[in-house]
Amino acid sequence: MAKPIKWGIIGLGKIADKFATDLVKVTHTQLHAVASSSIERAKDFAQKFGAPYHYDSYEDIFKTPELDVVYIATPHSSHAEYSILCLKNKMPVLCEKPFAMNLKQVEKMVEAARENDTFLMEAMWTRFLPVIQKTQELIEEDRIGKIKTIHADFGFVAPFTPERRTLNPALGGGALLDIGIYPAYLSLLLLGYPTDIHAMSTFGKTGVDETTSIVFKYPQATALLNATFGSRTRTEALIYGEKGYIHLPERFHESKTVTLYETDKDPLTFTFERETRGYNFEIEEVNNCLRNNKKESVKMPLSMSVKLMSLLDEIRQKAGIRYEGIDS
Repeated sequence: MAKPIKWGIIGLGKIADKFATDLVKVTHTQLHAVASSSIERAKDFAQKFGAPYHYDSYEDIFKTPELDVVYIATPHSSHAEYSILCLKNKMPVLCEKPFAMNLKQVEKMVEAARENDTFLMEAMWTRFLPVIQKTQELIEEDRIGKIKTIHADFGFVAPFTPERRTLNPALGGGALLDIGIYPAYLSLLLLGYPTDIHAMSTFGKTGVDETTSIVFKYPQATALLNATFGSRTRTEALIYGEKGYIHLPERFHESKTVTLYETDKDPLTFTFERETRGYNFEIEEVNNCLRNNKKESVKMPLSMSVKLMSLLDEIRQKAGIRYEGIDS
């Protein structure tokens, strides 16, 4: 029988609730401890998901016996701080995306992981979905030929709650880091780092980017990407090649289906049903890495997180997206 992996969670907002809902469905996996700035929230969360330990201090989670790994689900602005805190305590980390606020912070996280010989991975959960695996297979099998362009978007109407993370610059709010990361990552995964980047943003009342549009140029391809809090978009991805195209339908970053359109052939749809939101796949990846004493994931290595944050930094620079205290 596989060794049970006992998880802790730091930060108990909406994303932590979704993550925990999937985690308790993964075999040989337990939610063991949770930590929040509020003891009431920590207690309620622990009771809801059956965690035996709960704390009102993030540092106290390291007192938990037999804890194997911590998932960090705090706002973007504190990802680096709490990841490094865990790593210095030799605690393996799965940190929510974006990994941090900029490349300098990510490099410090990677350095801490290597200095302490401790596992670290960015929670880019889309990477592990079966539809993304299938999309890569179809491309590798040359079913659509060489990719010529990618179109991907993500948009919804965000309620005006300036104190919440989405629109709060102090918490790393803004469309690019919150949802634009998904189209940007898809292009990076399938085409690599672009040779040229164009980006522009419009800004809302709180100063964060409300809409960011991006164009990546590659030697023989382009990517047209968009993220917005101002409109509900189709939130789909289309990967166009010389011999056909691949469609990831709404909402592409959590889709259960992918359709292949080959020239002069009937479309083929591949369906991957699941009873979870999809976080279970990244949880299983972390579990397997820990059981095999791996310090990083082959599918989502730290080098990819460095590239992704470098890309986001460059997009921010081109679009004029700045955060006080982060950008010098």
